[in-house]
Amino acid sequence: MKTMVPTRKGIPNIPTRVHPVATAIGAIFFLSSLAAAQGGPGFLFEQPRASVGARIGYAVPSLDSDLFDFTREQFTIGNSDFRRPWFGAEVAVRVYERLDFVTDVGWTRSQTASEYQEWEDTGGLPIEQTTTFERTSLRFGLRYFLTERGRTVGQFAWVPSRVSPFIGAGAGVTWHEFRQVGDFVDFDTLDVFSDRLRSAGTGVVSDIRGGAEISLTRRVVLVGEARYEFGKGKTGGDYVGFEDTDLSGFLGSIGISFRF
Repeated sequence: MKTMVPTRKGIPNIPTRVHPVATAIGAIFFLSSLAAAQGGPGFLFEQPRASVGARIGYAVPSLDSDLFDFTREQFTIGNSDFRRPWFGAEVAVRVYERLDFVTDVGWTRSQTASEYQEWEDTGGLPIEQTTTFERTSLRFGLRYFLTERGRTVGQFAWVPSRVSPFIGAGAGVTWHEFRQVGDFVDFDTLDVFSDRLRSAGTGVVSDIRGGAEISLTRRVVLVGEARYEFGKGKTGGDYVGFEDTDLSGFLGSIGISFRF
């Protein structure tokens, strides 16, 4: 344990860290262009019964609980520091002509270097730590298409529609972890100590969603989706006395699915 006594300081201006996602986004559009080069939607000899796809997106958590309030008040962390890329995958099974049952998984994590806003050690150095907020979700939902996804030609052939908008809803569980590693101030003694603080658990979440499928070829579909998630998870571990952790927020994603 360090025995130095912290002193007050001015609030620094710390630039926001941004994780690059250009490579992943470029890969998706590269795959899309390859698929589009094979030609537009044509005949399928049977109507597709399922699809499998991968997604990349951006998660914007609402941060509406006192754990995040405390973090923003004490440390050089803002709302934008918790906004990060999201990665996911889904399997959709056709239930009726316009209705799919969807299972999806997703993961996102923010990791931000921070320091106390109003305290520094006796040597004038910042009291630093790293703050991580990570979520992994498993969802089950229904997707309803507002128009027909294709039409039957003759007895066997099926022609996919170019654009198929949809709405839907889902529910499931999210595993969440909030972690801070570094140096902290003991406000009873004003000592600075090193520690690893952690809260982790699961929470029930639900969402509403909307988007569209765009047929690139007979089998390949570009999918864009926006959803708003609702949920909370228990705060525990080293963060005693805080209310449940807010797991709500906005998520936008784009990806490729393959019909079969």
